[in-house]
Parts: sequence; C-alpha cells; structure tokens
Amino acid sequence: MSFRKLSLGLAVATMIGGTVLPAAAQDSIYVPLFTYRTGPFAGSGTHIADGMHDYLEMLNQRDGGIGGVKLVLEECETGYDTKKGVECYESVKGKNPVIVNPWSTGITLPLIPRASVDKIPILSMAYGLSASARGDIFPWVFNPPATYWDGLSMIVKYIGEKEGGLDKLKGKKIGFLHLDASFGKEPIPLLQELSKELGFEVALYPVAAQDMQNQSSQWLSARRDRPDYMIMWGWGSMNGAAVKEAVRSGYPMDKFYSVWWPGEDDARAGGAGAKGFKMLNWHAVGTNFPALQDIQKHVVDKGLSKAQKDKVGELLYNRGVYNSLLIAEGIATAQKLTGKKAVTGEDVRRGMENIKLDPARLKELGLEGFTDQLVLSCSDHNGHRPAFMQEWDGTKWVKISNPIEPMTDRVKSQLDAAAKDYAEKNAGWPKRTEACDKAS
Repeated sequence: MSFRKLSLGLAVATMIGGTVLPAAAQDSIYVPLFTYRTGPFAGSGTHIADGMHDYLEMLNQRDGGIGGVKLVLEECETGYDTKKGVECYESVKGKNPVIVNPWSTGITLPLIPRASVDKIPILSMAYGLSASARGDIFPWVFNPPATYWDGLSMIVKYIGEKEGGLDKLKGKKIGFLHLDASFGKEPIPLLQELSKELGFEVALYPVAAQDMQNQSSQWLSARRDRPDYMIMWGWGSMNGAAVKEAVRSGYPMDKFYSVWWPGEDDARAGGAGAKGFKMLNWHAVGTNFPALQDIQKHVVDKGLSKAQKDKVGELLYNRGVYNSLLIAEGIATAQKLTGKKAVTGEDVRRGMENIKLDPARLKELGLEGFTDQLVLSCSDHNGHRPAFMQEWDGTKWVKISNPIEPMTDRVKSQLDAAAKDYAEKNAGWPKRTEACDKAS
C-alpha cells in the first residue's frame, strides 16, 4: 500500500508518528481517493483516477475548494486488491475523511458493515452491492446513478426491443462473459430470474483474474454454444482482450454488449473489426463543457494532472469526473444543510442523501448536457436512472439510443429481497436511526 499526497492547498500537513495527517478540520476537508494505477486493472483505473483528482483539484484551483474550504486530496493505491483496499480504509479512517470511494465491488463489500460504525459514507458509484440502493437499510452507502441490476435489465430490454419485444427472447441464448469476482457475479441472480421469466437460456463464461488477457477457452466455448447475444461484465485488461478475442473468433460485434466499463482503448484493441460493439453509458465524452475546459485551464495546463492530454475527455476520464461531481455535490449540499464550512462524514452522508442534480444545477456547474439529472433521497440512494446505448464506430463512441429505463418492477422486487436477505444474514444489522431531512 502506498500513498501519494496530491494537494494540500492552504492546509499544512503535520507529521505524527510517520503518518501524514491533514490540517485542522476548520481549514480543510479531507477526501481520500482509492485508486489503482498499477497491475492488470490499471488500464481502466488510471484514467478514472485522473478524472477524479482533476475535477476536485480544479475546484481547489478555481474556487479555493468548496464553500471556501480547501480539499485535501490523497490517493491510496489498492491495485484493485481487496486486502489492500481494506488496508487503505484502515489507514485513512483516523484522518476524518468525509467520504470513501472503494472503486471495487470486492473492496466495497467488507467496508459496508464498517461505514455506520465509523460514520464514513461510502460512494460506490454504479458498482458494488446493488441492494445498498435501499437507504432505509443502508443509510451510509450510496451507489448512484444506477445499479448493476438496473444495467443488466437495460441491456436485456434493449435486446428485446431489437428482437421485436421481450416475448421474442423466448428460445434465445444469451451469453454472459464476466470477471470471476464479486463484481462480475453481482448481476447473475437477476439474469437467471429474467431467463426463467422470459424463456431465454443463459450461458455463463467466467474469466479468472489471472486469465483476463487469455480468453481463448471462453471464446472457443462461445463458438461451440453459439449464443445469440453476448453480454460482458468486465474490467481492466479483460475488456480489451474480450473485444480482440470476439473479433478473432468471428463473433458478430453487433450482438456484443457490455455494461458501462469499457473505454476507448478497449474498443481500439479489436481494430477495425470492433466496429459495432455496444455498451451502456450515462454521461458524455469529450471536453465541450465549461467544467471540463476549466479542468484543462486550471489543472492540466498547469501541470497539476497526471493525465495524458489526449485522454482528457475520454470515457473513463469523464467517468472519474462524474464520480467527483457526486463527491463535490455531497459536500456542498452538506454545507447548505448544516451551515458549516468544514463538514464531517456524518454531514456529507446527509448531503449525499439530498443531492439534487437537476438541469439548472448542472448548468450552474458547467456541465449542462453532460449527464441526466439525479435526485437522491432518504430511501433511495441510487436514483435508478436510465442509460443510453452507444456503439463503437471504429474510432469513437456514438450514441445510438434514447434513454433506456431499467425494468423497475422486476429490479425492485429482486433488490428488496436481496436487501432484506443481507440484513437478516448479518446478525445484528442495525436498523436505521439516522433522521431523514424534510427534503428527502
């Protein structure tokens, strides 16, 4: 585990027993960023880490922080390893972080029980435990703007529409290529339920972490099974290798779909043959937004970013920007609710629960048209927002659909059951005692 101090702003670091501590609470707000710039997942993690850091650093450079209080940003390298991620958490929790971003479903899961005890909210943005969308059961966990179950339902719904209706999926075979880890397994229960309900067959193709760049056996099996569609739940080097193998094996790319994690480099890995590959997304790519241009001006051009300049505005960089947009809004909303400038984790939990990113607010933030609106509440920590389908045209992502709403009724029943099951299986799971603000 290693730390990299990124920005102290006006804060002064004090060395106590070899540990770097942020300045006094009244002078700063401490935001640790769990990242992975090394290892087999670095191809995805690095760009997200850059986007996360650069948006928050832009607020420091342009605005003096949030509400006049500087942000202390500190990265902790997890390598996408659960043990290292928990070590990062234990190392930062004594520094009064206002929020933690695990950036791994595997890391998120063991942190969920710790959150309410340590009074540190967890932001697992569009990943993690889908059931944690239930704010009444998981008051310290937030996973907007959509759960993995929402995402899976959107893909199945889109495929059904292409076939002429969900009833036309009966008798079809859908392959599910997934990382053989908590993240990749998360949507399988819903996929199996939809399979029973709609009458399609599921073929599972797990990919072990050590085999992410060698998927020949999975794609040989796919050639044998001949699935009508393939859905991918991959991360890191798995995504680019999968696109490359799909092209090599002759799988029709217009039948190959993914949840929202492949970046441009993953699609490029398939060369010209990757044209037609599709994935879900909920935000824009590019830098044609005032906030992104301010990042360029105040951070990138000043040499305060680690990002390669040609990566600024690409999909995963902008995903990191979106993540930090949520962090910043949680902090700003907490300041408004409490009247305090230097807010705490407990304050930011309230702030997250009252986020209202409507079109007017997005315009005010310099992100008009960047993403859909998001409103969270006491009971809903996710939003269950729609996403759109985008397609790789050989050089870039192109939006090809209107917003696709999740299958709310189907997802909600499964999600409610999973949340209840989690609480029952974890003996002594505390009932929510945190008050709800009237706005929630």
